[in-house]
Amino acid sequence: MGKEVEIFALIPAYKPGDMLINLARQMYEAGLRVVIVDDGSGSGYESVFSKTEPYATVLSYSENHGKGYALKTGLSYIAEQKLTYCVIVTLDADGQHRLEDVLRVKDEALKNKDSFVLGSRRLRENTPARSQFGNTITRFVFRLSTGKKIHDTQTGLRAFGSDMIPFLCGIEGDRYEFEMNVLLMCAKHDIPIHEIEIETIYFDNNAGSHFNTISDSYRVYGEILKFAASSFTGFLVDYGMYSLLVILTAGLGTAVSVPLSNICARVTSATVNYYINRRFIFKNRDRVAKTATLYFTLAACILAFNTLLLGFLVEKLYINKFFAKIITEITFFTLSWLVQRFIIFRKHKRN
Repeated sequence: MGKEVEIFALIPAYKPGDMLINLARQMYEAGLRVVIVDDGSGSGYESVFSKTEPYATVLSYSENHGKGYALKTGLSYIAEQKLTYCVIVTLDADGQHRLEDVLRVKDEALKNKDSFVLGSRRLRENTPARSQFGNTITRFVFRLSTGKKIHDTQTGLRAFGSDMIPFLCGIEGDRYEFEMNVLLMCAKHDIPIHEIEIETIYFDNNAGSHFNTISDSYRVYGEILKFAASSFTGFLVDYGMYSLLVILTAGLGTAVSVPLSNICARVTSATVNYYINRRFIFKNRDRVAKTATLYFTLAACILAFNTLLLGFLVEKLYINKFFAKIITEITFFTLSWLVQRFIIFRKHKRN
C-alpha cells in the first residue's frame, strides 16, 4: 500500500477564546497536522496560543492583516513542507465545526482531488440573523456573477488538495473578501465545487465572529455594488435623455419617436458608462482602443435587443412607455455586468 496522504487542519485565529485549545487537541487526536495562524491577536492572547502548541504549529505576526492573509500565510507554510501531496482543511477558530464534519469534507477532497469542497451549513431557526442575511446576499451575488448555484458561500469549512496552493495564494484579497474571491475564481476556471451538508454550532449568537458588517460587507460585495452604482448613473443619463426626447419627438408617432429617443439616449449613456467602468470600477489598464471596441460592440448588441424588447413591450403588450423602459434596463443589467467583468475589463493574472 502507498503512503497515507497527510491531512492539515489550517485554522486562522484572531483574538480567539479557549475553545481554540480544545479544537486543536481534537484535530491533533484525530490524526491531522494542525497549523494555527495568529493573525496579530496581541499579547493578551499569547496564553491561548501557547496552550495549543502541544497539538499545533503556531505561526504569528504582530499586526492584524485579515483572514485572507492568515490563510495564505498558512498555505505558504504548508507548501514549504515540500510534501508530494496533501489535503488541507480550513476551519474557523470559534468551534463552530464538528470533528465529524471536518473528516467528511476531508474524505470528499480525497475522493475528488481536482475539486474544491465546501462544508455547507444548514440554516435553521437558531441561525443568527446576520449569518442568515449575509449568506442570502452572497449566494445571490455569486449566482449573479457566475451563473452557478452554491448554498453556502460563507462557510469557513473548506477542503482541497495541495496542488491548489499556488492558485489560491495568487487570489486577491486579505480579509473576508478572499473567501468569496476564491469561489469566484474557482467558477471562472471551471474548478468543480462540491458541497457537503454539515451541522454548525453557534455560541452566544455567533458573538465570536470578527466580521464587521459594514466594512467587510463592502469588501465582499464592493465590486458589484460599485458596478450597480455606475449602471444606475448611466441609467439616469439614459432615462433622462430618453424621457426628454420622447416628449420632444412625440409628433413623429410612437413607431419613430420611441426607437429614435432610445438610440440617442443609449449612445450618450454608453459613453458615460464606459468611462466610469474603465477608470473607476474595473480599473483596467488595457489600451482604450481595445476595450472601447469590445465595450461598444457589447453596447450595440444590447442596444439592438434593448430596442426590440422596448418596442415589443410598448407596441405589442401596451405597457406604459416609461415603465417599459425600466423593465428593459433591468433585463440587460446582469448580462452587461457579466460580459464586462469576465471579458472586456477582466483582470489579468499576475506573474
